[in-house]
Amino acid sequence: MNNRTKGILLLLLSAFGFAMMSMFVKLSGELPTVQKTLFRNIISAVIAFGFVVYNKERIFGKKENQKLLLLRSSLGTLGMVLYFYAIDHLVLSDADMLNKLSPFLTILFAAWFLKERTKPFQIVSVLVAFGGTLFIIKPAFSLDLIPYLAGVSSAIFAAGAYTVLRVLGSKEQFYTVVFYFSFFTTVVLTPFTIIYFEPMSFQQVTYLLLAGLFATLGQFGITIAYSYAPAKEISIFFYSTVVYTAIISIVLFNQVPDVWSIIGYMVIFGASFYMFLRNKRENPAS
Repeated sequence: MNNRTKGILLLLLSAFGFAMMSMFVKLSGELPTVQKTLFRNIISAVIAFGFVVYNKERIFGKKENQKLLLLRSSLGTLGMVLYFYAIDHLVLSDADMLNKLSPFLTILFAAWFLKERTKPFQIVSVLVAFGGTLFIIKPAFSLDLIPYLAGVSSAIFAAGAYTVLRVLGSKEQFYTVVFYFSFFTTVVLTPFTIIYFEPMSFQQVTYLLLAGLFATLGQFGITIAYSYAPAKEISIFFYSTVVYTAIISIVLFNQVPDVWSIIGYMVIFGASFYMFLRNKRENPAS
């Protein structure tokens, strides 16, 4: 299995983890956004710390990578808080659609900042896939712009974080990057959580713990994926989280997708498969 295929499979796994995370965050109900975000990251920090200790790596990474680790963590924290805010204040599908701008923006950022050459067919494929999400989600926007701006901003910060991951992939172990990010977020959000803390039921705690577990799966997957292949070649597969969300809706909530949603699935899979074949044909040895 070549590195590109590994990256694609890991990104598909990551998308599933993040889809499950979003579901449990939504199910946890009316709680402060920072409180939800903190619980999600505590779980990730504990699991990643175990990997770091087991493999006898430096807990906070190498000295020469501190700027990159801090940048990745800062962008990721801002993106996560804004995304959770969007989930709390929007229809879940609207928040998910806005967050799906991140793969497209990742390709642009990688081209601008990392000088990764982007070919026209890759840009077209991403645009087509993004169009497919509109068929599925059919967003119902209102005049309340703040949550929507938060959703768009979450995608921008997430794309920046994923671009930095592409650089860190060859410099640090994936579990070190995940622990650093989770620890950073925990330290930053703890004071705000104490100030705005609200008591939780056993069910809410369970949902947030599960959200943290699946978020860790998603974080590990995406961190490793971008270390295997350039964003322009694999980031489109992150759109699969929309498909995962639809499957979850059918199984758990008995919500069957309509014809427009099915068309959207076909568009996304078609664009993803087309880009994969083109990349494989043009770089068969990579």
